[in-house]
Amino acid sequence: MKKLSFLVILFIGIINAQKLTQSEISLINQGDIKAALPIYQTTDENQHKILLSLSTEIDPLDKNTTTLVNRMKESLLATNGGVGIAAPQVGINRKVIWVQRFDKEGEPLEYFINPVIVWRSELQNLGPEGDLSIPEFRDQFYRSKVIQLEYVDLKGQKYSEIVEGFTAVIFQHEIDHLFGILISDKKEKEENDIYQAVEAFKKIDSLTR
Repeated sequence: MKKLSFLVILFIGIINAQKLTQSEISLINQGDIKAALPIYQTTDENQHKILLSLSTEIDPLDKNTTTLVNRMKESLLATNGGVGIAAPQVGINRKVIWVQRFDKEGEPLEYFINPVIVWRSELQNLGPEGDLSIPEFRDQFYRSKVIQLEYVDLKGQKYSEIVEGFTAVIFQHEIDHLFGILISDKKEKEENDIYQAVEAFKKIDSLTR
């Protein structure tokens, strides 16, 4: 009985954690709900704080989630060249992203709710990245070549898929946003880390004796 009560309380806690706050609802529905939301910038102190904050899961069945998803797409389209966007970039610290699928025919834009990377390949690629929220910043970053992703849609249906190549890079970039990780900070950390060069192939003495 105690175990059942605990599970009920846990379930209620999860549901409540997904509920949008009144301030989030107001922000999502401000102005024309069919129009783009403004993209937050690191050059604004208050917006920068939002971009550095941790995002939480969102209820996919909430009508406000649908509005957020639709307006995020408009925000991305308004950039004329952006390939991905995360909810913190429009001021909402919730787990929603849009990604352009270069791995699919027609290279469509697709949304992902509560996305989680459950596996990353050790094999990495080095490539250029920029950010809609960081003006005039672009640099080279290492990203896993292949990832396994889990997420839900607006009906609450769960999906799992393997993604690779440049599209996998976009996913990793946008999901970093959900953890408050910006590429400008990521580059600074990499520069402060100490790396030791290791030969790719070494002869093991014990095998040659």
